Amino acid sequence: METQHVPLSVLDLTVVNDGQSSGEALQTTAALAQAADRLGFTRFWVAEHHNMPSVACTSPTVLMAHLAAVTERIHVGSGGVMLPNHAPLVVAEQFALLESLHPRRIDVGVGRAPGTDQRTAAALRRSTELLGADSFPRDLIDLMGLLGDPRTETGLWDQFKATPAATNFPRIFLLGSSDYSARFAAQLGLPFGFAHHFDMGGTLQVAELYQSLFQPSHVLGEPYLIVTANVLVADTREEADWHSAPGRLTALGRRTGRFIRLPSPRDASAHPDMAEANRLPSSRIVGAPDAVIPELQNLVARTGANELMVTSVAYDLTARIRSIELLAQHWLGQRTATDASTAA
Repeated sequence: METQHVPLSVLDLTVVNDGQSSGEALQTTAALAQAADRLGFTRFWVAEHHNMPSVACTSPTVLMAHLAAVTERIHVGSGGVMLPNHAPLVVAEQFALLESLHPRRIDVGVGRAPGTDQRTAAALRRSTELLGADSFPRDLIDLMGLLGDPRTETGLWDQFKATPAATNFPRIFLLGSSDYSARFAAQLGLPFGFAHHFDMGGTLQVAELYQSLFQPSHVLGEPYLIVTANVLVADTREEADWHSAPGRLTALGRRTGRFIRLPSPRDASAHPDMAEANRLPSSRIVGAPDAVIPELQNLVARTGANELMVTSVAYDLTARIRSIELLAQHWLGQRTATDASTAA
């Protein structure tokens, strides 16, 4: 595998900066999506989170509708929609509608985590008895059937249609940060996205498990692994460190139960917890292109990833756009938008 030809995509968390409104954070996401579209990235995914002070995307499908409308060719998807929070028929209807509006550009990334705390999950699901993910396998099978990929003899698709007259359906990806989702994706012959950026470890083991257990299906003949990585590139190492400091500080906050909005680099540098945040073990890749590109190549070589999906946390939109510009220049090289779209 030539790493220069592994597609690059973007995962955005719609982080709310300190002093910023939800609307401003969403506008930032849209501007980043337009830049990724222009630069030849393959996908732009947004994630579902609820009741969090620092994340504005509560409904991926609503945001996806806007992003698909303001971009031209990039695949827009959920990274992911948390299926236990929703009825499979509702999810299928939403994505079938998006696919009808933007044919062959919609990705359905599905996760089984709540995307929030247990109290909020109970409010979303309207019962504390539904806080587990026991129904996830059946719900996923029903979602697949409703979106044109029935895997059992009977299911919701026997009685219901996600849209009255579909001409095609969006592609489904199973997402996860554990071996459970890897095994299930392999069993179903689905593409799998691993959340390496969660910093939970086990990336190599889960990648090998998915690839070794993969069973070909009518939608995918060989394993297709997407690995997400926390990446921030700048023209110099010093500049990259400066812009990545807020993200390191908020990562420490999440691990210690203190969810804060993203501070500016200046405020982060003066924060009393910054030294501890810098010591926090992390898989994030930060620096100038001459350092970042070899690290990404090494990640592809070690995992056998078919695609990399980068996510970056920076206070300044200009820094985030510069990061993906440098990645496009040094990784995608002469790949055109047409080349990128054929890898989707």
